[in-house]
Amino acid sequence: MSDAARTAPATRTPRAGLPLHWKMLIGFVAGLLLGLVAHYVSGPDAAWVQTLTRYVTQPAGTLFLKLIFMLVLPLLFSALVVGVAEMGDVRALGRVGWKTLAYTVIVSGIAVLIGLVLVNWLKPGAGMDRDVAARMLAEGSERASAIVGTSTSSPTGIDMLLGIIPDNVIRAAADNTILAVMFFALFLGIGLVLTRTPAAESLKRGIEGLFDVSMRLIGLVIRLAPYAVFCFMFNLAALFGWDLLARLGAFVGVVVLALSLHMFVTYPLALKLLGGYSPLRFFRNSQEAMLMAFSTASSNATLPTALRVAEDKLQLPPRISRFVLTVGATANQNGTALFEGVTVLFLAQFFGVELSLAQQATVMFVCILGGIGTAGVPAGSLPVVALICAMVGIDPMGIGLILGVDRFLDMCRTTLNVTGDLVAATVVSRGEAPEPAPLPASA
Repeated sequence: MSDAARTAPATRTPRAGLPLHWKMLIGFVAGLLLGLVAHYVSGPDAAWVQTLTRYVTQPAGTLFLKLIFMLVLPLLFSALVVGVAEMGDVRALGRVGWKTLAYTVIVSGIAVLIGLVLVNWLKPGAGMDRDVAARMLAEGSERASAIVGTSTSSPTGIDMLLGIIPDNVIRAAADNTILAVMFFALFLGIGLVLTRTPAAESLKRGIEGLFDVSMRLIGLVIRLAPYAVFCFMFNLAALFGWDLLARLGAFVGVVVLALSLHMFVTYPLALKLLGGYSPLRFFRNSQEAMLMAFSTASSNATLPTALRVAEDKLQLPPRISRFVLTVGATANQNGTALFEGVTVLFLAQFFGVELSLAQQATVMFVCILGGIGTAGVPAGSLPVVALICAMVGIDPMGIGLILGVDRFLDMCRTTLNVTGDLVAATVVSRGEAPEPAPLPASA
């Protein structure tokens, strides 16, 4: 036998495994079905159900969440700093950078507001038996406290505004005062934009390294998500039964409705009023990028297609479109911000947690900032959603409700994110000088 023949089996390409989102779906369905069986056959108070949940499924879910929370602060801190620091071209591009930043903040705010209005109006999570929901919250309070620490009542009015600015950022991080940490990250990112020294550039690269490491570790933790989904869904289905399915379907419907309103109302108005561009022409020319975004559920993977669409079909100036689309791939995630706001309020309704207007304003603010740098990994919104839940007194265990349907919703919100980047490039390009014609080649 020849050497080539002997070594052929060793060089055979291994068969690709089952994609993560399919594993999560399997865990979702299996946990849901077994939980329903336990609920209707034995009842939630059966001894074996109590033993299984107390010593197996609850600890497994808690472990997953503790790993997420271990990484969430370095991830969000570095993501926000890097997202703002990537506006480093702001000074070079002048008004282009500031127009992009202003558009991102305003339109992301509109997206979150649409989601919050719809979820308050339609109440997809309302209607659960309050006694049952309260019992689950009581059972989960110890687990949640172990993950996020003791929560305090949210300040209001001027105290809330002053509390955003930390006098000691280390203590704010230790106390899990996420708004204060995010304000410091935002301030530090602005400082990196304005400081052009070798030392500042080294600091920026170091924070980028922290972001890369945090994303890699989150990616490793997310591999445990299928097993966590199974545990979450078993616990929830064993307690709530068929009511869980109705609430979950209502949640998906509200998210899709909110995304659709932002896509087909907010964006056309921005195109027509701010960009002077025909919405019909825009959507017709952007179809390729939108389909790519929906199929890959990744803004980064869609970026090359979006750049080509912007220059070849939308006829935008390359220097504008390249800057806006590159920054927007991480900093202009309208769909992600909207999804996070809707999810937090849905879980609050599901578990009977009343959120004040001040708390909902806090949720909106954190979602806007979180949209600047959500991790580009499967279920990348999970850390932000879990963290906000803990901030406003919702059991973070409830995020298991939405993991099984997150893949489809991720595809939808990524489509909105990419479309929003193209809309931003179109709006910012208005009034900018066209690209100079290339010089003719010398003879």
